[in-house]
Amino acid sequence: MLSALDRRDRPLEEGSAAGLQGFAVDKTFLSSLKGILLETELALTFIIFICFTASISAYMAAALLEFFITLAFLFLYATQYYQRFDRLNWPCLDFLRCVSAIIIFLVVSFAAVTSRDGAAIAAFVFGIILVSVFAYDAFKIYRTDIVPRATQGDQQ
Repeated sequence: MLSALDRRDRPLEEGSAAGLQGFAVDKTFLSSLKGILLETELALTFIIFICFTASISAYMAAALLEFFITLAFLFLYATQYYQRFDRLNWPCLDFLRCVSAIIIFLVVSFAAVTSRDGAAIAAFVFGIILVSVFAYDAFKIYRTDIVPRATQGDQQ
């Protein structure tokens, strides 16, 4: 039986070094359409968070929550780590993420523009741009991932 000291002193084996490769970033994903959409959503969400922080801090929680959710999806897709959770329907989760973000940012953007503050108006403008990006992402997910699965289910 090996003690903890014996295991620590041994050189890394091939299998354990390969296990650390699980979080390697796929650069081709980051330059793909889905990667660019996620990066754009992340950047615009951060900009809106900064605008809300500067003007109406009551609405910044929604932007911060969507920022972290989008960051999590970007990390999972860029590292291909989502493939380890094969029981989850990732296209459906991604579609629901986009739809919820559309609803949240529409409501928050229109509520923020009523304050007539400069940063709130900037958050409104970026919010409308972000809603269009999320809507395009939801449309692409629906057309490429959800519809083909539904037609495959009908044929069987």
